[in-house]
Amino acid sequence: MTAIQICALIALIVLAGLLVWAGYFMGHNDGMSAGIKESDEIQRAESAKTIGELKASLDFIKADHARLVRFSKHLQEGPSLGETERQTLLNIAEKLRIAAETFAAFRTGKKLERDTIELRDKALAMAALLAPVTT
Repeated sequence: MTAIQICALIALIVLAGLLVWAGYFMGHNDGMSAGIKESDEIQRAESAKTIGELKASLDFIKADHARLVRFSKHLQEGPSLGETERQTLLNIAEKLRIAAETFAAFRTGKKLERDTIELRDKALAMAALLAPVTT
């Protein structure tokens, strides 16, 4: 082998090494950029999933809040029982008083008399709760 052939062989080996190194370097850079893109896509997909779950949760909370607002307004409008129900309870209490006096006349009606008086007291208590508030 001549000196020119040896120099050419060395140059070819060096060029082949540089070509392999350049290919490795470019493949490494391409792999890194592809990995970063894939990582970003995965992160975006997870974020989108989390955002979707949070939106669903928010919609549920909004619906629940709206239901609670309607229920609160219904409660604030006042009791559904009014003066007519109060008068009915007072009439029931009067009838129970009469029944208690009737049972008191019988010797065996003492338990019925106690039960009737107890029911009358409960009816009067409910009627008192329905009484209009005066300030």
